[in-house]
Amino acid sequence: MAVRRPEDDDLRKIASEFHFTIPDERMPVVRTLVDGLLSPYDRLDEIDEQLQAPRHARDAGAAPLPEENPLGAWAWRVRIEGRPDGPLAGRTIAIKDNVAVAGVPMRNGTVLLDGYTPDEDATVVERVLDAGATILGKAVCESLCFSGGSHTSDSGPVRNPYDLDRSAGGSSSGSAALVASGEVDMAIGGDQGGSVRIPSCWSGIYGLKPTWGLVPYTGAFPIESSLDHLGPMARSTADVALLLQAIAGPDGLDPRQHAGLATGDYLGALGGGAAGLRLAVVREGFGIQGLSEPDVDEAVLRAGRAFAELGARVEEVSIPWHRDAMPVWNAVALEGATAIMVAGESMAHGGKGRYATGLVDAFGAGRRANGDRLSETVKLTVLAGRWMSEAHAGRYYAKAQNLARTAAAAYDAVLGEFDLLLMPTLPLKATRIPAADAPLQEQVARALEMIPNTAPFDVTGHPAMNVPCAMSEGLPVGMMLVGRQGDERTILRAADAYEGDVWSPPPP
Repeated sequence: MAVRRPEDDDLRKIASEFHFTIPDERMPVVRTLVDGLLSPYDRLDEIDEQLQAPRHARDAGAAPLPEENPLGAWAWRVRIEGRPDGPLAGRTIAIKDNVAVAGVPMRNGTVLLDGYTPDEDATVVERVLDAGATILGKAVCESLCFSGGSHTSDSGPVRNPYDLDRSAGGSSSGSAALVASGEVDMAIGGDQGGSVRIPSCWSGIYGLKPTWGLVPYTGAFPIESSLDHLGPMARSTADVALLLQAIAGPDGLDPRQHAGLATGDYLGALGGGAAGLRLAVVREGFGIQGLSEPDVDEAVLRAGRAFAELGARVEEVSIPWHRDAMPVWNAVALEGATAIMVAGESMAHGGKGRYATGLVDAFGAGRRANGDRLSETVKLTVLAGRWMSEAHAGRYYAKAQNLARTAAAAYDAVLGEFDLLLMPTLPLKATRIPAADAPLQEQVARALEMIPNTAPFDVTGHPAMNVPCAMSEGLPVGMMLVGRQGDERTILRAADAYEGDVWSPPPP
């Protein structure tokens, strides 16, 4: 495409946005100088990018038929066979639809990306296929992944396998529903405020948000670079460990990853039992005003007592920062998502990573043509996030990022004495899916209310896992196990011990 040049009014508009003016008599010179700065873009436009061709053959697949999609969880059906051998051979997997699969449409839950098909596989897609898995399709996710409910995707609601009138949780809604219903063995989910753990909890499966940077985010649509995570979801701890083993580790392309973060033998952590583990029951994770349901709190406290019966040391602790970490996450998410996910056209400047040029083109065009089709949660995020950035010049985003380290240190202080933190994953059971004409306040509440326990660990980066621990009123309840940075092994050891010796969720 030809590189467009600005008109005088375009330059005046930009100048106004940055609070300076261009005198009329100087405009011809300014325009000429700007044109000189833009001229190298003409050559850049002529140079072809080198794309990574898919390593595994596939066809384009097709949209799911209604009778094939009773939960509304499939975004696209395709069958891509991985290697004939490998640790995931014989396992089927769904890929959240914010993750690129070459040659397969990607919508990220929004009509703004209608018609976009990635040219390259995300790193996690390459890795699961290299490990022998069979991809059966793309799983529905919420619009731009900015919702903990399962009612905000433009394709329609994803329904909870245990109660079709209730939310499956979001934003990895389709991933959880497909795993819980047995349509796939495992799935890839994404997590910026709880989006692996929320649907895992409400759909009664196991879901792990790894340490920030452990799993490469390359090829996934971002929300905010310091919050972005991808993680495994499955019906057992063993399958979570198996999938994590396949996808973890640096790819050299994701600036979120750092050299000091090592992978581990996650399968080797299984079978170690709970004896000798030290678990801290975090008081601030219970009794959340206006949200916590007594049966959820009691079920998780009962799970803590079960760990004690298995030989673990279990004590209640107080971490006041757990409640204050939520405002920290809020500032990072609102201002960061506005700058990167929306205004940045899904692209964070400054990182030496692999950029999806086609995605930037498609989303940029879609956002300008169909901005009214953004979800209500995203619209509100943009309004609040841009206002705070403009009205306060970004100081609260900067302060929140600084305080994120303080919050992390508060958790680390307790994790210096204990192996794991324990609390409810979500303070309440799955809520009813709002009607299509429900008031805006109800739609937004059902999308964002459930995150007080999950979001803090996105901003601090600690690994955290949903472990199903009870059924109440026919709906799953989950406890969350949180470990030290880089210590997924201890989380998996404890989850496996609880699953093997105490309780596993019944099928829906």
